[in-house]
Amino acid sequence: MHPSIHAKTNPEKPAYIMASTGETVSYKELDERSNQVAQLFRAHGLKPGDAIAIFMENNARYFEICWGAQRSGLYFTCISSRLTSGEIEYIAQDCGAKMFFTSKGLEKTATELLKGNHLPGVERLFAIGGHIDGYEDYEAVRDTMPKTPIADETAGMDMLYSSGTTGRPKGIRIPLSGGPIDEVASLTMLVQFLYGMDENVRYLSPAPLYHAAPLRYCMTVNRLGGTVVVMEHFDPEDALRQIEKHKITHSQWVPTMFVRMLKMPEDVRKKYDVSSLKVAIHAAAPCPIPVKEQMIEWWGPVIYEYYAGSEGNGFCALNSEEWLAHKGSVGKPLLGKLHICDEEGNEVPVGESGVIYFEAEDPNAPQFQYYNDPKKTQESRHPKHAHWSTLGDIGKVDEDGYLYLTDRKAFMIISGGVNIYPQEAENVLVMHPAVADVAVIGVPNEDFGEEVKAVVQPVNWADAGPALEAELLEFCRSQLSAIKCPRSIDFEEELPRHPTGKLYKRLIRDRYWGNKDSKIV
Repeated sequence: MHPSIHAKTNPEKPAYIMASTGETVSYKELDERSNQVAQLFRAHGLKPGDAIAIFMENNARYFEICWGAQRSGLYFTCISSRLTSGEIEYIAQDCGAKMFFTSKGLEKTATELLKGNHLPGVERLFAIGGHIDGYEDYEAVRDTMPKTPIADETAGMDMLYSSGTTGRPKGIRIPLSGGPIDEVASLTMLVQFLYGMDENVRYLSPAPLYHAAPLRYCMTVNRLGGTVVVMEHFDPEDALRQIEKHKITHSQWVPTMFVRMLKMPEDVRKKYDVSSLKVAIHAAAPCPIPVKEQMIEWWGPVIYEYYAGSEGNGFCALNSEEWLAHKGSVGKPLLGKLHICDEEGNEVPVGESGVIYFEAEDPNAPQFQYYNDPKKTQESRHPKHAHWSTLGDIGKVDEDGYLYLTDRKAFMIISGGVNIYPQEAENVLVMHPAVADVAVIGVPNEDFGEEVKAVVQPVNWADAGPALEAELLEFCRSQLSAIKCPRSIDFEEELPRHPTGKLYKRLIRDRYWGNKDSKIV
């Protein structure tokens, strides 16, 4: 399955629609433009296994570049539009990008990249949607290229980087198959099996395309011949509007989006018809139980959850019915066998927390590698079993084999020798009506090593102060043991959250530990 096939069988069908502008790109147009992009790569000498980098916000040219790279046998690395020039430099150099694509909307950073000579290894630079000094006009160059396929098509794939919430981003590079462009991808089979996706799917993507899940799921919908509706920016009411307007059948979210939609006035929520939704998937971060309960009550039993990483070493999933019977779980493994281990690598009893490992189903199959970082690759492997790997998360398994995420290992707070997982307090505090966002971290304490602190983004900044702090502390203590609750609360106008929903907690934590040099990467 491949969009080129749908271009022949259903050429005028929309491959994707941009939500804000309404710009619609048909399968015929996507096929022709991605062919032109592939021709551009070959004309410049790029060969299978080479790399390009894409630094753009969500726009209508994104997929044609990705599909052009895919049918050329290239690695394509999508870079967060929120990063600084120095952070972009690291990723572009690390992945070995020979071409770099950006947009007029990111002109400021694109200009900084040139002025600071941050892209020394890149041979050609393209600007999309308008002129940027030092960059070639992408559309003008593309339109000089033939619309016919290149002679040596072969399947390429994405090479994505972790979001860098706990340290420098890690590039995940999986060996290319050398197969045809329409070879069956594992994700395609998975979404067909789990979510019933086919050529009739109408998929809403509210998240940035540079993140793994939005990019891969959108491209999978294109493989199947469905239609993607891409939101340029997430807005809770507009998301509901798009569901109604396009009769969306499938969508994917992160918990922070659910929280924002639930905090809209009830009359706004009830204003839109969401009955077309068959599947609403969420992932990327643990979802507080009350949030998910309310979403199921509102949208019905269409909420599905999965737990996985860009590394592709494991995959857990469950539907609404399973979740209601195992509240807080992220599902049972469909890929990889689960092992919960202590710091020494010993498996712990059922119900106890530890590091989550996935055992490869085929111990002889190639495993993921962190590109140019053998140390991080080795750290991801189990000390006694080379074919067991971890994403660095902490969790537990119940008697029925369902996995529950506790936290990221890097965020665990050790106070007086007691392990505290901040996700529990975060899940409580975010449900308070005065809280827009929250991060719970460990801060220095002379007696206990660390103490628990919450950093809160209030719904109304005018409310920030001692009275709200006291109210939130009491609210937390009413639902959790005192040791798990913050001892104090600081307020910030906005927390540094990745648009995909992940919190850059390291940036917050470093302010209290004196690390002034810390960056997202």
